[in-house]
Amino acid sequence: MAFVAFFVKRLLQAVLVMFVISVIGFSIQDNLGDPLRELVGQSVSEAERQALRDKLGLNDPFLVQYWRFLGDAVQGDLGQSYFFKRPALDVIADKLPATIDLVLGATLIIVLISVPVGIYCAIRPKDLMARVVMGASIVGISIPVFLTAIFLIYVFSVNLGWLASFGRGEDLVEIAPGWETGFLSWGGLAHLILPSIALSSIMLPLFIRLIRSEMMEVLEQDYIRFAWAKGLAPRRVWFLHAFKNTLLPVITVGGVQIGTMLAYTILTESVFQWPGLGFMFIEAVTRVDTPLIIAYIIVVGLIFVVTNTVVDLIYTLVNPTVRMVGRQT
Repeated sequence: MAFVAFFVKRLLQAVLVMFVISVIGFSIQDNLGDPLRELVGQSVSEAERQALRDKLGLNDPFLVQYWRFLGDAVQGDLGQSYFFKRPALDVIADKLPATIDLVLGATLIIVLISVPVGIYCAIRPKDLMARVVMGASIVGISIPVFLTAIFLIYVFSVNLGWLASFGRGEDLVEIAPGWETGFLSWGGLAHLILPSIALSSIMLPLFIRLIRSEMMEVLEQDYIRFAWAKGLAPRRVWFLHAFKNTLLPVITVGGVQIGTMLAYTILTESVFQWPGLGFMFIEAVTRVDTPLIIAYIIVVGLIFVVTNTVVDLIYTLVNPTVRMVGRQT
């Protein structure tokens, strides 16, 4: 029952957060510019512009517009894109596979590198290599994603000519109707590697430092000293006892950061001309495509909320004391 109550509480909080996100997203549309600039030409008279504004409901009071938008949104309709002449959610659905490819590629790089490197730095904190890694991680956190992306393009695409510098390429494999991936072809991977490395560059140092600090703290616990006293093999102590108990905070932070990477895709996709949600958002802002902008904000906000809620629920299943603390407060 405690878990059910916690789940209902988190669900209500998620609904409230989504309501706030929708209000904020809808409120900024008047500050983005006049959408009629892209819909009609300069030769259209002011009277015709006003008639079109009335037809689109742009002259209605804010509360009237928002109530109409909210009624459509609960039915899965976030508006019609002015530029694409299609439902905004359909446009986002078309761009989503490219962004998921990019985030998944970056996540694989982060996991495959940060886990062994973080463990090594925790086990051998005084080694020269560990000190070099920790120093490099500070530099990595400080360098913006777009500078890393430009550097990668200059080295591996312009100078060496090994990898593609823009786009997803044409060698994609369809894994579901309307869903293509670049992971299953060499051409797709050649286009995916550089943007994935660039996107992972901001999170990779963070996870290396997080795994190192958490594992070093675990290695100081009494039960680890007891394991050493029993004469257990070092690998058993490090990986079975220490690293296993390091995973909980790492998974918690990792789940949240997956949602955060969606925001970083804006810079990465802009540099690599990657046809995903981030690049679509930049183009929507340029074109003052307000329905598409609002739909993007709500969809990304929903991904954040769902990710954080799932992480909270997993955390409470693994560590029930979280529910007890929440109930006492």
